[in-house]
Amino acid sequence: MTTPLSSFAYPDPAVIVASPNAGIRKQILQNLTLSRINAAEALGGAEALGKLENSECQLLLLDRKLPDLDAEELRQIIHRRFPGIDVLLLDDAGNPALPAEWRSSSALHLFETMRRWQAPASGPAKPPAAVAPLPGMVGQASCMAAVYRMARLVAPRTTPVLITGATGTGKEVLAGAIHQLSPRAGKPFVVINCAAIPEALLESELFGYVRGAFTGAVQSRLGRVHAAHGGTLFLDEIGELPLGIQAKLLRFLDQGEVQRLGSSDLFRVDVRVIAATNANLAELARNRQFREDLYYRLSVFPIALPSLSERPGDVAALAHHFLRRFQAGNGGDGGLPSESLRLLEQHSWPGNVRELQHVLERAAILADGGTILPEHLGLPADNAGVASGQCA
Repeated sequence: MTTPLSSFAYPDPAVIVASPNAGIRKQILQNLTLSRINAAEALGGAEALGKLENSECQLLLLDRKLPDLDAEELRQIIHRRFPGIDVLLLDDAGNPALPAEWRSSSALHLFETMRRWQAPASGPAKPPAAVAPLPGMVGQASCMAAVYRMARLVAPRTTPVLITGATGTGKEVLAGAIHQLSPRAGKPFVVINCAAIPEALLESELFGYVRGAFTGAVQSRLGRVHAAHGGTLFLDEIGELPLGIQAKLLRFLDQGEVQRLGSSDLFRVDVRVIAATNANLAELARNRQFREDLYYRLSVFPIALPSLSERPGDVAALAHHFLRRFQAGNGGDGGLPSESLRLLEQHSWPGNVRELQHVLERAAILADGGTILPEHLGLPADNAGVASGQCA
């Protein structure tokens, strides 16, 4: 007798549904939930890849019309990188495009697939191959390897990227690395911090102005968007962008045109946009504090940076990296003894990589070119330790 599908329950998640169509995702997830099958959703191919890197998922249901990657190309990438994962393309109605013999019963196909998942492994799982860090980045934790892979996938394209992560995780460094790996590397990389510029000045900083546009505008000026022509515009702290300017940014993203304050002339510019935030933009959009249409326009290819507490194995490599930088040119060649390194690895790092950088800079000054002793670090010996969520 065939065991019903509903008798199985799998760890999070057994199935990932990747589609920009909210209706399709909802329908499939409801059906899987009724069958007691744990599932997750992704808006596009990049998000699906990120979830495959950090889960035990064994089946990907993939929309043919992804907003960021070609579905067939993505399926081939997954088959090469994750040979044990089944990939089924969805038709326009959200049904798996199954072989002819399965079309009469998609549930039966899923059951057979899941029954294979429960079979004992034929041998120990192979550890993932090491991935070279991006320019300017340090660390080999598995969660960082996923970031490196996704950045290299999107770098050659013009697809907008949304980098999320806590303060101090290195969002600007990641944005710069994507720019360096792109065909735009020889063009400008323009940074604007949306939280650091007063709202009254932000529009003119972004889009520029002509002489006489406002009091004090004694000469015309190009904005940061125009200055990034041919290159990359990095919008840091995008969640702090005022709603009125969000509408104008959306117009630029949709049409590729810039209109300076005080002028009716439109300038066409070629700019790749990377945005970053430590806020939950989806929640801000639900609360009408951020334009939903702009959120979806910016988050075509999201990349989440882990906190330093999630990658404790990278603390030593980062510490040595910063120490070499701060001692270079100052005649210093002091080392980092085991007791100092142990103190660094035990710290919880609420300020993430930036906090570690500042601690090492201060310690290098106090050590005056000598060995970095525990007292130079200024860290408590009985700190709270690293967070429970970690990646290898």
